[in-house]
Amino acid sequence: MKNTGFLKRYAVRIGLGFVIVLVMLLNAAGVLQLGFVQRLENYTYDLRLQWTMPDTVDPRIVIVDIDEKSLQQVGHWPWPRNEIARMIDVLFDQYKVEALGFDVLFAETDETSGLSKLEQLERAELKNNPAFKQALDRLRPSLRYDQIFADSLKNRKVVLGYYFRHDAKADSQVGTLPAAALPAGSFHPDHVGAVQATGYSANLSVLQQAAPSGGFFNASPLIDSDGVFRRISMLQMFDGQLYDTLSLAMLRLVLPDPTLELNYADNEQNAVALESLQLGQRRIPVDANVASLVPYRGRQGSFPYVSAADVLQGKVPPEVLLGAMVLVGTTAPGLLDLRATPVQESYAGVELHANMIAGVLDGNIKERPAFVLGLEMVELLLVGGILALALPAFSPLIATLLTAGIALAVVASNVYLWQFQNLIAPLASSLVLISALFVFSMSYGFFVDSRGKRMLAGLFGQYVPPELVDEMAKDPGAYSLEGSNRDMTVLFSDVRGFTTISEGLDPKQLTQLMNEFLTPMTHVIHHNRGTIDKYMGDAIMAFWGAPVADPDHARHALQAAMEMIAKLESLQDHFKSKGWPPIKVGVGLNTGDMTVGNMGSEFRLAYTIMGDAVNLGSRLESLTKNYGVQIMVSEFTSARVPDYAYRELDCVRVKGKDRPVKIYEPLGPADQLSASQRDELAQYHNALTLYRGQHWAQAKETFAQLHTLAPQRLLYTLYLDRLAHFELEPPPADWDGTYTFLTK
Repeated sequence: MKNTGFLKRYAVRIGLGFVIVLVMLLNAAGVLQLGFVQRLENYTYDLRLQWTMPDTVDPRIVIVDIDEKSLQQVGHWPWPRNEIARMIDVLFDQYKVEALGFDVLFAETDETSGLSKLEQLERAELKNNPAFKQALDRLRPSLRYDQIFADSLKNRKVVLGYYFRHDAKADSQVGTLPAAALPAGSFHPDHVGAVQATGYSANLSVLQQAAPSGGFFNASPLIDSDGVFRRISMLQMFDGQLYDTLSLAMLRLVLPDPTLELNYADNEQNAVALESLQLGQRRIPVDANVASLVPYRGRQGSFPYVSAADVLQGKVPPEVLLGAMVLVGTTAPGLLDLRATPVQESYAGVELHANMIAGVLDGNIKERPAFVLGLEMVELLLVGGILALALPAFSPLIATLLTAGIALAVVASNVYLWQFQNLIAPLASSLVLISALFVFSMSYGFFVDSRGKRMLAGLFGQYVPPELVDEMAKDPGAYSLEGSNRDMTVLFSDVRGFTTISEGLDPKQLTQLMNEFLTPMTHVIHHNRGTIDKYMGDAIMAFWGAPVADPDHARHALQAAMEMIAKLESLQDHFKSKGWPPIKVGVGLNTGDMTVGNMGSEFRLAYTIMGDAVNLGSRLESLTKNYGVQIMVSEFTSARVPDYAYRELDCVRVKGKDRPVKIYEPLGPADQLSASQRDELAQYHNALTLYRGQHWAQAKETFAQLHTLAPQRLLYTLYLDRLAHFELEPPPADWDGTYTFLTK
């Protein structure tokens, strides 16, 4: 029933929460396209990458940089091919590099040697000059720079770079492509979602035929919407064949097993199920576009850079290049090979390929397998369901802590998968869902739910503690200011000797004293679910059982009275330090039927209580000073809290009442009384029985013993005085032991 009530009360709020969950599920499934979620996913991807990248330098791969220094010393790009050939010879013969890849293109014939001009002279002006012809024939091999370059490539692990075009209008085919990584017939074209190229710009035929391999170096078709390079095509398709990227071609030259295969999930032959490439014994995770995420090691400079000019001059320390895989690229701004990446806005394109090579060698390329979608859906359902159901039930503080805890758990589990499993699980969708549900719940609570609470706070906030207003807000329709009769408990508290105290203090001190006295007393009453009726100067009137029904109103009122006395005792040293006199109070409690509601006149109304039971409570507070006690309760209150021990003070008939009432001093929980307290209490009740039985001598003797035992207790003196009086003037024969007070 309780759960049914909760669901009924928060049905709209929970329902709208699940609508938010549904929207995020549809976005994850691709039915809806929430662009900001994808942008946020890219941002969280970049953060995870930046936080976890090793940020170290990998010496296995070295970049020969065509930098500004090289351009100044060797000349503007492109350099004569014989210079490139000389650099290849130096790298392989002098520095003993393992392999060499070019992130530059050699698509045009090198005319810088002047051979074509000399041959033109031979055919024209110097046609009949045998000496010139002989000299030219002798020089021709050294002036064929492209052939010199081609000769330097032979029998060496060199990969020439080229690029594919992807615009339907750009279908030109320049140069010669290398052999395909996966030729037509070795795979089904419909089972591969690789980027389709429309044309290409490749190297001169003489160069590509001499080189053992080639690889494309452009990744532009897969650039993300924000212009950032996060992944690289490992294979692209042209004319029904699959060609490999520069980094993959380099690896196939270096690794002992260059066999390349396509791996599908659960043997399903479709592009979506393509999960990885198998390069010999190494697995390379790819997505449906046969692209891999770049495992950036850090900012630019994660691999050793050496100037191409220094290589040509032999100035590079041998240990830097020995056995290294070398990539020739450029960082010179004028050559436009800079990219925007997650780790740096301007990043050398050649280093993208270096990162890919290192990632394959280390086996740390992140992947997004097909089952990640299912994982995302389950996470959205679980997180969304918990928050949609739980947030309406909790206070803003608890709701905030719960939301923060779930968000932290989601981030922690996501980072664990990233760092230790190399899995990229979507993070943005869950964080957006968590944030949306939290903001919605808090907004709904403030603008809708709290409207009823604010109404109640306006009606009752000045009387009841905030925690009771929160409780009332759960069912605001159950509370009103209209008058009603209820079984309740009232408390009256008054400062003893207040007139004397006030005469000894100036107005400012008196005001401060009252504030520092009434504030903690009010806290105690509120803590015990009490409602402040009014302050009457130094006096407090409070009640229990309204506006919130309280079956234990008598117990809570009695606990408040006991705590008020204890709190006041703890304040005495503070009052003394300020030069204020000690404060003593009397507290009276009564339980019974009372009328509660908004009462007053058309000029002023107050939520208060009235009735005979209220008046009796006030009389009991006044009687505390007669009996020398701090707290006095009626028989009606004591009967409601039977586990307390009480000292029966008297049976009295107060002014204005015919029916006598037994009055008690509460001593605390019965099981906490000491043995001496129990003995004294038993002896006292025996003396009281003798007194009411008119056994004056025996009663007097017993009270005298009690007075000797506790001379400070005014109660024993009071009964000794009565006994002395009754010995001289005995009461009537029908006297029932009741004492009648003729004054208030």
